[in-house]
Amino acid sequence: MIRHPRISDVGVVGVSDEMCGEVPKAFVVPTDETLSVREVQDFVANNLADFKRLRGGVEFVDSIPKSGTGKIQRLVLKKMAS
Repeated sequence: MIRHPRISDVGVVGVSDEMCGEVPKAFVVPTDETLSVREVQDFVANNLADFKRLRGGVEFVDSIPKSGTGKIQRLVLKKMAS
């Protein structure tokens, strides 16, 4: 697992895209206010495969919605993305 030191939690969902059909979008809980979208995108680009790049964007949130067992509620994130 690759971790960014200034991100406390993250959830990624697919969002619609005209050319690709679906692209990844990240919802990020930063540890401080100085973290930028560009820094997150560059981190992903340098550490993960090309198809995982955040072409759908990055959105900063206060928390990632999770179920009682701790699983990310991706349907809630998808609704937040639209």
